[in-house]
Amino acid sequence: MNIIDYQFEQQHLWHPYSSMHAPAPVFGITSASGALLMRDNGQALVDGTSSWWACIHGYQHPAIVNAMQQQLQKLSHVMFGGITHEAAIALGRQLLALLPPSLTKVFLADSGSIAVEVALKMALQYWQGRNAPLKQKILTIRHGYHGDTFAAMSVCDPEEGMHTMFGDNVTQQLFAAAPTSRFGEPVSQEDIAGLQQLLEQHHSHIAALILEPIMQGAGAMWFYSAEYLKAARELCHQYHVLLIADEIATGFGRTGALFACDHAGISPDIMCIGKALTGGYISLAATICSDEVAAGISDSPAGAFMHGPTFMANPLACSAATASLALIANNDWQRQVSAIETQLKQQLATAAELPAVKEVRVLGAIGVLELHEPVNSGLLQSEFVKRGVWIRPFNRFIYIMPPYIISSAQLSKLTHAMLEVAALLPKMTSSQRQIVSHG
Repeated sequence: MNIIDYQFEQQHLWHPYSSMHAPAPVFGITSASGALLMRDNGQALVDGTSSWWACIHGYQHPAIVNAMQQQLQKLSHVMFGGITHEAAIALGRQLLALLPPSLTKVFLADSGSIAVEVALKMALQYWQGRNAPLKQKILTIRHGYHGDTFAAMSVCDPEEGMHTMFGDNVTQQLFAAAPTSRFGEPVSQEDIAGLQQLLEQHHSHIAALILEPIMQGAGAMWFYSAEYLKAARELCHQYHVLLIADEIATGFGRTGALFACDHAGISPDIMCIGKALTGGYISLAATICSDEVAAGISDSPAGAFMHGPTFMANPLACSAATASLALIANNDWQRQVSAIETQLKQQLATAAELPAVKEVRVLGAIGVLELHEPVNSGLLQSEFVKRGVWIRPFNRFIYIMPPYIISSAQLSKLTHAMLEVAALLPKMTSSQRQIVSHG
């Protein structure tokens, strides 16, 4: 049995969204397989988060592991400046076969936040190449989340988001009200009118509209009308504004469509992908744009796109992505996600009757319990671990996004744990309920 030095860990290793004064409890994981995480004490946990929504094919999938092992023996990394390699070329071919035909130029970066940074820089530089240098602002919608780096923070929710403490160091952008129209329902004219008003007033200074298509993730866990997304595409055309689709969380089948944009039948000018791109095995992201966007950037005063991550197009990550996309191309994800959605709807329905639960939402392989009050994430996490599952609540949400390969029995274990823990909430003291953590 592997021994984890928790004392060293607590004193020196900083975890995401945590305080070093009062670090939240952590649980040692020594191995993983399929949909199971193995703790250092021998307990198996059913993974309800796919390691932050990324590990869609489960852990230790032989196709991805073998691809990475073979690549590791040949070329683990080489700079992409002035050099190319087959792993990047193969990945580019696969991506273009899956993406809308209008998206043709692939910029391979190393994380989702960087993919968003790249997209925003592309939009700004594009308009310089089209003799519209005043188009410097980014429009987005409230309750969104696009990452933790500075440009990405600027398009996250400015009031309820997790970046409010950085003040004037974060660029002030334009925010439309979040769409209230639900997924599967017609869009309200009020939703469209608010977005159109901002575009009409400020389009001469707006470079792009960025949004998470269909599903707002860490900002709201909200599923909105596909008609809103279609209207946003049309308005961007009308007012000469680029549309950036942040598909980092939604891409590769999570919402029940290969890309969430597919629900609306639209194609953005720029798309960001990440997380599940490699099946969650190693960090890689991509920003993909149209020929027109690439031409505008190339026509700008710089004459080249000004970005270049050290680990851009890392061969090891590209090989993992190639293997993961080959699995996606087999289309088994459609059956898997459909089965997960059906089971989530059946087994989470009764949660709506619990006093602590405001609403139950399910879309594709996503199940959400929205609560009336924020939760103590650390305390609830411990309750879930007691029940043999890994679920990470945040703010007012208990949610799961399990690996697509999860078994029906494993998924039932997750949903039963969600119901049990949500039922416990009214019995907790106020101080127990109100310690909040993110993501």
